[in-house]
Amino acid sequence: MSLIESNTLTALGRYLNVAAFRQGLIATNMANIDTPGYRTRDLDFRTELQRSQCAKPQVSEVPGLLERPDGNNVSVDRESMLLAQTQLQFRVGVQLIRAEFRRFLTAINEGRQ
Repeated sequence: MSLIESNTLTALGRYLNVAAFRQGLIATNMANIDTPGYRTRDLDFRTELQRSQCAKPQVSEVPGLLERPDGNNVSVDRESMLLAQTQLQFRVGVQLIRAEFRRFLTAINEGRQ
């Protein structure tokens, strides 16, 4: 472990990785809104955050969504809401990492005195 690594930073890094991965899934769903037969995919954020210590996120089709005649079940409303939620989660993670680095900086500056 390096001088600036900590359990908190490691956990926050995993948090941001899962949030970014989910943002990619949501963007892919939205990009395929007009693709016949495309099935909405998602992951359970909390479950994948816990699993992120040892495995790649598990993606699955979202059951129970209304399907159009072409077989596509992407809902712009659902995906837009999830995208906003995931962006907020990502921003919170970045804020927490910034706070952790400010803590390190404070410790360094106080050590100089």
